[in-house]
Amino acid sequence: METIPTSVPKITILGVPVHMVQRADAVSLIEHWVKTESDRCHWIAAPDMHGVVFTHKDPTFKAILRTADLVIPDGITLVWIARHKGFPLKQRVSGTDLMREFFRSACETGLRSFFYGDTEETLERLVANLRREFPRLQIAGCLSPPFRPLTPQEDEEVIAKINEAKPDVLWVGLGLPKQERWIFEHRDKLRVPVVAGVGAAFKFLAGTVKRAPAWVGDHGFEWLWRLVHEPRRMWRRSLIGGTQFLGHAVLELTGLRKYH
Repeated sequence: METIPTSVPKITILGVPVHMVQRADAVSLIEHWVKTESDRCHWIAAPDMHGVVFTHKDPTFKAILRTADLVIPDGITLVWIARHKGFPLKQRVSGTDLMREFFRSACETGLRSFFYGDTEETLERLVANLRREFPRLQIAGCLSPPFRPLTPQEDEEVIAKINEAKPDVLWVGLGLPKQERWIFEHRDKLRVPVVAGVGAAFKFLAGTVKRAPAWVGDHGFEWLWRLVHEPRRMWRRSLIGGTQFLGHAVLELTGLRKYH
């Protein structure tokens, strides 16, 4: 059931609904859900161009994204398409930027965060950095899952640990599409008002991966920055996925193909 106010518009990009929100808008929605609809788990997706083109290859993943309560435009190419369609978005809303914006507000509101995903080392550095930058931020806990499929018992234990910590927001950093599938499969068991899939944001905030300067990302070259710094991991995603996205986007914007 959609709970976003009707005043928040959205567009579809290659069949994926993307809400026309900025960082402050997204944080306001999170706070609204925590305060007024805490009895239901709302979830946030942050697909970039790689995530959008992946839905074209995997219809089941597209169906999962369409159940998200909020899909934020993570990626300058999504912003450019939004502008072309008449929505003057000023900036992209990456998972990292959303987290920072939320943490600033949470220092005042007292909302609690839990971090699930990545390695223990990354989580330790993430928490240490956040405590330095946001001393009043309330951290309910963090958990690094094993890099293999969990047994049913382990899966239940993970959910129990998260629920027992009683966070207001659960940040999931398992990478796309794993994190979205995990949230979709567990959202009915989680007693958390808001769950957000934020990809590599844990690594960026922990400092284990250097993030591109803001001007690089705002001009559409974060993919190149990450390709230079993580060539083995990013070459296929950046070169092949990026080219496929641009091809599909041109077909859609020119009306030569419709994506449902």
